[in-house]
Amino acid sequence: MGNAMGGGSRRSKRTAKVMKINGETFKIRTPTTAFQVTTHHPNHLLYDSQSITQLGLRAKPLDPHHQLKPKTLYFLLHLPPLPGSHRPLSRVRSDLCSSASDRLECLMLSRRSVSDLQSFRLDPDGMSTACRPTGPVQIKLRVPREEFERLMKESKSKVEAAERIVDLWKTGGMCSGQAREKRVSFVKQ
Repeated sequence: MGNAMGGGSRRSKRTAKVMKINGETFKIRTPTTAFQVTTHHPNHLLYDSQSITQLGLRAKPLDPHHQLKPKTLYFLLHLPPLPGSHRPLSRVRSDLCSSASDRLECLMLSRRSVSDLQSFRLDPDGMSTACRPTGPVQIKLRVPREEFERLMKESKSKVEAAERIVDLWKTGGMCSGQAREKRVSFVKQ
């Protein structure tokens, strides 16, 4: 009893707790860095408990030079393997010898956007040859304001105006894919 004032050892004030995922805890004397803790545990990362509780899986691990603070809880988590890191890279070779123009055409076809309106080819029925939807189809077109107003004035109803716009698009009177061609670098001239 006697002269002991302050009630306890000073060791608890200079240590930080590190907890593993299985619940095992150990104490680290401070000052120390995150790198010194992770050297004894390969493929593990050290996280601050505050960031884990607030951010969850989005929490960032501590930098290796980060100083651990006393009286703070840290989590030591196993680093998951990166997907595809265990497989060696393989190259696919074909027996066909293709020319440069064939490879360019293949590249152009692979980069074509699904939403590109030029990829649709319409048959005389007005339906796409790629797929025939069973219900109504919604297509977005850009029509200049003057042309739209002219079509609305000339037509008797909105249905007739819509039919005229679709007919104009079918005949190619509207340049729907012009903005896409400007961004593509391998357009034929």
